[in-house]
Amino acid sequence: MHTEQFRTPRPIRAASGRWVEDGWEAWQWLPGAADESRLLDVVRAGTAFHHAISALARPAFIDTADDPWSRADRIAWEEAPLPSDAMLGRLAAAFRPVDSPSQLIHGDLLGNVLFAEGEPPAIIDWAPYWRPTGLGSAIAAVDAVCWHGAPIELLSAIGRNIEEWDQLLLRALTFRMVTLHLCNAWDASLVDRHAPVVDAVLLLVQQS
Repeated sequence: MHTEQFRTPRPIRAASGRWVEDGWEAWQWLPGAADESRLLDVVRAGTAFHHAISALARPAFIDTADDPWSRADRIAWEEAPLPSDAMLGRLAAAFRPVDSPSQLIHGDLLGNVLFAEGEPPAIIDWAPYWRPTGLGSAIAAVDAVCWHGAPIELLSAIGRNIEEWDQLLLRALTFRMVTLHLCNAWDASLVDRHAPVVDAVLLLVQQS
């Protein structure tokens, strides 16, 4: 797919004619490089991508996927129990129902939008979830602040035109933190990294 707002690579068949061979698949190479400092551009490309795929039906594998990211997504949306953790408990205590409609989204945009001079951004490595489109932007914002030095103030600026932004940020941060728990990666250094972001998101919720 190629529009003025974004590009996506085409899938490539194996020599056998199959799309998947021994669990592997191939995609067209597209020029470009990720730039995690360009959060606004990532969000714009993701918004256009989500609009373009809005008519796609919910795939059956969404309900049967069993990996840390899929499990963390369900936990963040209160479809499975939360791990025992004080910061996660603070986030979950602020959960409120989200009314925005769900559709297929890309849940890992920040490092998977490539920029090349003279070309629209390229969206690769689709991580599919069935959630409100604003969640993709919220996950990108949380990733930028937690891992790439983006100022915490961007958490509110990015979501000015996104419905239920505070709740989507809560779910996005919970999702990323739960994934680290499920991958047995959560430790004191990650507590320190995430604590100020937890405080900032909860303050946004209080102010909304």
